[in-house]
Amino acid sequence: MFATNFLRTILKKKIRWLLASLFPNFFVSKAFAFLTTPMQHKMRPHEIIQLENAQKERFLYLHFDIQLYQWGTGPKHILLVHGWEGHAGNFADLIPRLIENNYCVHAFDGPSHGASSKGETSSFEFTNLVEILIRKFDITQVVSHSFGSVASLIALGTHPELKIDRYVGFTVPNKFRERLEEITAQIGLPNTVVDRLIKKIEAANDIKVDEVNVEDYAQRASIQKALILHDKNDRVLPFEKSREVADKWPAAELIEIEGTGHYKILRVPEVLDKAIHFLVN
Repeated sequence: MFATNFLRTILKKKIRWLLASLFPNFFVSKAFAFLTTPMQHKMRPHEIIQLENAQKERFLYLHFDIQLYQWGTGPKHILLVHGWEGHAGNFADLIPRLIENNYCVHAFDGPSHGASSKGETSSFEFTNLVEILIRKFDITQVVSHSFGSVASLIALGTHPELKIDRYVGFTVPNKFRERLEEITAQIGLPNTVVDRLIKKIEAANDIKVDEVNVEDYAQRASIQKALILHDKNDRVLPFEKSREVADKWPAAELIEIEGTGHYKILRVPEVLDKAIHFLVN
């Protein structure tokens, strides 16, 4: 059965590759739509409960109605930044610990994510929103997961006037081009389509893909101390990506985690202990 399914998968990729070679513009449009339309994932019961207990506010950003959340009233303001296709509830296990340590916890559902309004968006719109919310809530500490680390560090590296004393990244991607190539390889698109897709992304966002490297932005950010936590066997985002960033970033310490994976890392008590200890001390 495994062999049959594997052969079917390979055959589908070959057919897709052939069609994409014949009709590149069509597949570029489809790939672009895939990258700008985040999927919605089912929430866990305790995530729903945690979000229900928050103070909520709606915030107008571009053409989106953004859902904001707040827990606690402590003097230390911290922002939680979820990953692509995630939501604020992903931090449900961390939030109570922050409240116990006298934090005012802020979080949000990104454009077209969670309870925010839906529509075509981009990683760059997400990044700009992070910068706006850091200013809005006088944030001094940031916690991020996966793509949320990209958005946070690019926002902070672009605006070094924003001062952050502690930053925790639960996995940190690095080079945008590599991520695009990984995604398109999984779909089974030829290089001609990938090249056209990159040109379309650059034109739509007025950027150069090869210049969007988190390691560069991290070094320019005004972050006093940073902690990166990453499972060495992460199957979604390789551990080496966080190592690349940490090696170029003097303010960062990288801790290798084991036995959690890419998503469970946000729910394991021993890992959360390390994050809280770093933030509080």
